[in-house]
Amino acid sequence: MGSSTFLLFSYAVLLSLTTLNLSDDDVYFEHNCSEIRGNYTANSTYQANLNSIISQFSSLTEINYGFFNLSAGVSPDKVNVIALCRGDLDQDQCNNCLNYTATKLERFCPSNKEATAWSELCLVRYANRDIYGKLENDPRECKNNPKNASNPDQFNQALSELLNALNSKAAAGGPLRKYAAGNATAGNLQTIFATAQCTPDLDEGNCTTCLTYAMGVLRSCCYGWKGCRVLRPNCVLRFESNLFYSQIAVPLPSPSPPPPPSPTASSSPTSKGGKGSGLSAKRYLIIVIASVVGILILIIISICIFMRRRKTPKKFETKDEITGAESLQIDFDSVLAATNNFSDANKLGQGGFGAVYKGQLPNGQEVAVKRLSRESQQGDLEFKNEVLLLAKLQHRNLVRFLGFSLEEHEKILIYEFVPNRSLDHFIFDRIKRAQLDWETRYKIIGGIARGLLYLHEDSRLRIIHRDLKASNILLDADMTPKISDFGMARLFGQDETQGSTIRIVGTYGYMAPEYAIHGHFSVKSDVFSFGVLLLEIISGQKNNCFRHGENNEYILNFAWKNWREGTALNVIDPTLSDGSRNETMRCIHIALLCVQENVARRPTMASVVFMLNSFSTTLPVPSQPAFCTQSNIETDMSSSLATNSWASESNNSNMELRPSSLNEVSVTELSPR
Repeated sequence: MGSSTFLLFSYAVLLSLTTLNLSDDDVYFEHNCSEIRGNYTANSTYQANLNSIISQFSSLTEINYGFFNLSAGVSPDKVNVIALCRGDLDQDQCNNCLNYTATKLERFCPSNKEATAWSELCLVRYANRDIYGKLENDPRECKNNPKNASNPDQFNQALSELLNALNSKAAAGGPLRKYAAGNATAGNLQTIFATAQCTPDLDEGNCTTCLTYAMGVLRSCCYGWKGCRVLRPNCVLRFESNLFYSQIAVPLPSPSPPPPPSPTASSSPTSKGGKGSGLSAKRYLIIVIASVVGILILIIISICIFMRRRKTPKKFETKDEITGAESLQIDFDSVLAATNNFSDANKLGQGGFGAVYKGQLPNGQEVAVKRLSRESQQGDLEFKNEVLLLAKLQHRNLVRFLGFSLEEHEKILIYEFVPNRSLDHFIFDRIKRAQLDWETRYKIIGGIARGLLYLHEDSRLRIIHRDLKASNILLDADMTPKISDFGMARLFGQDETQGSTIRIVGTYGYMAPEYAIHGHFSVKSDVFSFGVLLLEIISGQKNNCFRHGENNEYILNFAWKNWREGTALNVIDPTLSDGSRNETMRCIHIALLCVQENVARRPTMASVVFMLNSFSTTLPVPSQPAFCTQSNIETDMSSSLATNSWASESNNSNMELRPSSLNEVSVTELSPR
């Protein structure tokens, strides 16, 4: 019954997309499922009230001009809904968007009493509390177009002036609509298009506050990019380098528009005739025919799924966490053949998670095969984590996941074969690091940054790596970096920004203070690790034992001290040529911005990528790094944490947070592959 219900719902969404003529742009969707207000149960009064409001979205009238404040039921099961359409939509477009967005939100947040969604053309909020006229900061999102703007200084100046003008215009709008759209020219043949909008239940002061805050967020995450949208519960700010809105907004009535609904009134557009009444006979007939066709399609789909499930091996049905990756499953006999029955001659290394073998698939492709140890305390958890994670990721700076095998007690992960091992085998070796000139190192730095940006912003799910370090950066034949080891990564929905845990995993020296001490992690935790790694690449030395003369210091302490004293050249690997000094000094500056103790002051990876590629941009002055008061750190979590890189497997296992061995000690010494 559950599968049939889901199929019926899926078909209804598909039907709405086709019959309501939503464009491809409307597929854009962000959502937040709030846990603060608790959950409702299936078939409860709260769900019935919510469904009754959502059912109205296809037949709303023009009385509210794109803004609706609806409610149903009585406390504690009362549902309050606020819905807002972009100011250039006519009523049919608005209804279509609200219906699509609300239905999709209910799907993504199937039991949350409070939730928010933004789609291309509208936003929908519902809650079991009064939300009318209240300025709120959360939830919020910032999404940027990853393409760089040409002449970023001119672009940013023109953008700032345009948004300031639009914000003022939108805030000054009346009680029916607070919307403004416009464009500006930035340099030769470069036009910026932008919109600013608040929910009309806000007064001018609160609308100004909401848009001003959105401007601040936009400056921190989107300046220098060709497009961005900042999404908040009460306002939306967006700019693009292409025209994305209608240049003629739907006009408001004049001179005496009808008043907006009261904050507590329910909206029930159920009149029986005239414009703005319920469904017309023609539309009703279309919906009836579409419903009949939908039921027939539903029956066919249900039969197909039932037959397919009968053919699915039971061994895979017992592992529903990774059913979505079924197409990547490789039978165990093929793995045995590829590795010559896991022969010692094919063995590349041994670590805490098990052994890694070189293999060759029947098509001749060389692979790295990770055979998880049966004694590994974390095998099941990290196995499922990596399968689910890597199956979804595709980026040239991430190691490519090829498949897995799961039979009986055997858990096998199969990756692309990377011939140059990991970065630590080069950068920390006095002889081999001479092979890494500054051009190669800068290429590696940029590749790592782009890989992290993909994980944080551009992949379908936001991913926090939590164990970024030199041994988890693989180098292919062209020295292109590939981020590896996702066994400790955490998956976030796009509406999530941070998390916490009592199980601290990772490696001391690379860990952000808020994570190492309190267990709080976010994209800024990975930014901190990137900053440490960046200093290691520049200096050619490990973070916990930076040697200068006769002294050993923690790399952040040494870099900060020399930066303040104007002797930052001491941080640079002496084997690097003088010709790269300006670029190298800029990278030291960026690294210090990444490792600041204040989480909010650290840049995002989007900003880091921009700073690495735009030398005309003035960088902020960094503040003191975390842990910089420590003169020497000789503690490590790597012996107590489960890293599982197939390039340099550490002999690690889970244990409580405590000092152990020197940072980055590894019992594995792999030969070139």
